Order: sequence, then structure tokens, then C-alpha cells
Amino acid sequence: MQLPPYKAPHPTGPARRLPDTLHLLKIQLRDYVPLLALLAVTVLAASAKDASYGPDGRPLRWMHDFMGFFLLVFALLKLFDLPGFADGFQKYDLLAKHSRRYALAYPFIELALGLGYLSFWRPPTVYLATMIVLGFGALGVITALARGLDLKCACMGSALKVPLSTVALVEDIAMFAMAAGLWLRLH
Repeated sequence: MQLPPYKAPHPTGPARRLPDTLHLLKIQLRDYVPLLALLAVTVLAASAKDASYGPDGRPLRWMHDFMGFFLLVFALLKLFDLPGFADGFQKYDLLAKHSRRYALAYPFIELALGLGYLSFWRPPTVYLATMIVLGFGALGVITALARGLDLKCACMGSALKVPLSTVALVEDIAMFAMAAGLWLRLH
């Protein structure tokens, strides 16, 4: 009895989808290049400021400065087109949906928090305000993601288009966690 010649199966299933998956991953990573660039600049700015403290630089001080630069940079992006930012923000933020004034004030709140960090103005107050603002913001992102909304994240203003995704959620939660860590360190 002779066996039929072996035929390799036609690629289907996961093997066939791998190139498509890699292509989609490239596209998705490309969407986040502006965010990654701004995060890199923020890390470098915080590191440069930390180096100015001399050998006494501490991780918590670096984190404090990182948050200040992060909030300043992201507030600035929102201020380039304030009405455009507010339009996008109102699509998913829980409070901004009901208050255009809050949507328009939000970049100034971020700016004030960023300046508070960098000037070391009442750190406990700044940390607590950051937890409230970004914690509440995370709830809006969670709600939008749970509803499956396909939106652009207003986090970088209207000039740079980044999809609203788990990255925005991780951003809000990470900033909340850093502020909470700094606040708890004082208490």
C-alpha cells in the first residue's frame, strides 16, 4: 500500500493571519509615534532637571518633574486649537459632555498642575488635584472604550491624531498612580 504524496496545507488560520497582524501592528504603532516622541522629550526634560540636582537626585523627584513636564507639554498641545480640543474631549469625558466650559478650561487646569509641579507649589494639593482630575478622566476613557466608540484621543489636542485606546487609559491611570504615590509619600 502506497501513501498519497504529502501536500502542505494551504496556509489558513493563525499562520495565514500573521502577516496581516504584523501589518496592522505597524499601522497601530505609526499612530502612536507623536505620543512616543512627546513621552521621550518629557523623559529627557525630567532627566535633565534631575541631573541638575547633582548626585542627590532621587527617583521620586524625577517622577515629580516628569509629571510637571508631561502636563505642560500636553496642555500646550491642547491650547494650539482650544475649540478643536474641546469638541473632541466632549465626545468622551464625563464632565465635558455636560459642560463646554469645563472642556475649554481643562488645558488650563493641566497647565496649572504642570506649573504647580515644576514650582513645587503646595505639592500635597497638586498631587490630590492631579488624582481627582486624571482619575475622573480615566473613568470617561473607560466608558468610551466599553461602549466601543471609535474616537480620536483629545489628549494631544486636535493637531496630533492619536486613537482613543487603552494607551490613553494607561496614561491617565499611570499619572493618577504616580500622583497617588507622591501624595502617599508625604502622609
